Amino acid sequence: MTLSVLGIIVSLGFLIWLALRGFHIIVLAPAAVVIVSLFSGMDPFEALVGPYMKGFVNYAGKFYLIFLAGSVFGKFMEDCGAARSIALGILKVLGAKSQEKVLWAIAIITMVMTYGGISLFVVIFAVLPIARPLFKELNIPWHLFVAALILGLGSVTMTMLPGSPSIQNIMPTKYLGTTAMAGPVIGILASIIIIIFNVWYFKDQLRRCHARNENFEAPTSGMVSGEEFSSPHGLPNVWLCLLPPITVFIMLNVLKMDVVIALFGGVIATLILFWKFFNNKMQTINKGALNAVVPIVNTSADVGYGMAMAATSGFVVISDWLLNMGGHPILSLSLATNIVAGMTGSASGGLGIVLETLSAKYLALGVAPDLIHRIAVMSSGCFDAMPHSGATITVLAVCGLTHAQAYKHFWWAHIVATVLALIIVIPIGIVIYG
Repeated sequence: MTLSVLGIIVSLGFLIWLALRGFHIIVLAPAAVVIVSLFSGMDPFEALVGPYMKGFVNYAGKFYLIFLAGSVFGKFMEDCGAARSIALGILKVLGAKSQEKVLWAIAIITMVMTYGGISLFVVIFAVLPIARPLFKELNIPWHLFVAALILGLGSVTMTMLPGSPSIQNIMPTKYLGTTAMAGPVIGILASIIIIIFNVWYFKDQLRRCHARNENFEAPTSGMVSGEEFSSPHGLPNVWLCLLPPITVFIMLNVLKMDVVIALFGGVIATLILFWKFFNNKMQTINKGALNAVVPIVNTSADVGYGMAMAATSGFVVISDWLLNMGGHPILSLSLATNIVAGMTGSASGGLGIVLETLSAKYLALGVAPDLIHRIAVMSSGCFDAMPHSGATITVLAVCGLTHAQAYKHFWWAHIVATVLALIIVIPIGIVIYG
């Protein structure tokens, strides 16, 4: 049994070590299953075709349509110019006359678009070409772009704010019978805490950059933008561009429709409103659908590994320790989710593993489903931005930055801020839900 626990630790270390060296989770997850099964005295092939594939298929079966709908909606918002129009509209309202205002403009643009159901990668490509000239004009060090971007992409709208159509906020509804609005008080409070923390962080980083006499330096790699928007009709009206995300929000949270229906409702609204702005609608559909494949396979591979790990005697020891560590059960749930998300480098992957393996046990302990929902989701979005995380590596690559240049912003603006919020709101959640 001790050897089995060691196998879990070794397999996780193996996964992190090779992920940092560029190996893909699709390859690493089955290899990690082999390691954990050998340490636990299990047949590696049986572990792969059994619990690994069961976890993989179960997750894909539950969430493939959500990934597909979200990806297609995001691609439609990108290809008609709506995402870019929203970004420019918000920037015009907020202004860009100071370095701090520019940072907050980027953060708010990303928050609005991700809360509206637009894919984070669509948002990056919509914001990047707008941000680069502003940073150059106001002489803002380029690495600070990551601080503003990660605040809008990775914390508040992904895991904190109730009503978000993010995959992390939707996943618990399939296991707990909750809604996307679960835990509204603690979610909103956590969002406020994170924003206040980043008010301080942005000011502090600008002060430090000025003290070092840092200037804007254009990166020599990365992508200035995705596919540049081009239409003979120009950009659509920004107020009309807000209607598809609002449609998604209303269908999901007011009409209580399934998130897949809500997201495809957003697609239909986009088509109706901006029909003439699309250059090739068939290409948009195809690319949107294809864009869903890698994320769903990545996360399914993560969850499959988790299910294989859960089949070992070592996992029984670890889960028993978590469930009996003392204090309110929600504390151990938060700890477990943080650990697994950090190890796998994925919020959705870590959350999927915890929901598949532990959610029923916490429900059986009498923990309120809404509390489980919000705290588990929030906990998945803390250490998911470790250096080996696929999202971290991708964002840095797209921005043309290295870990040495910009990873500190992931650590402070995202990880430290979200952990601080968790520490404050968990006791409040216990008081509210008992």
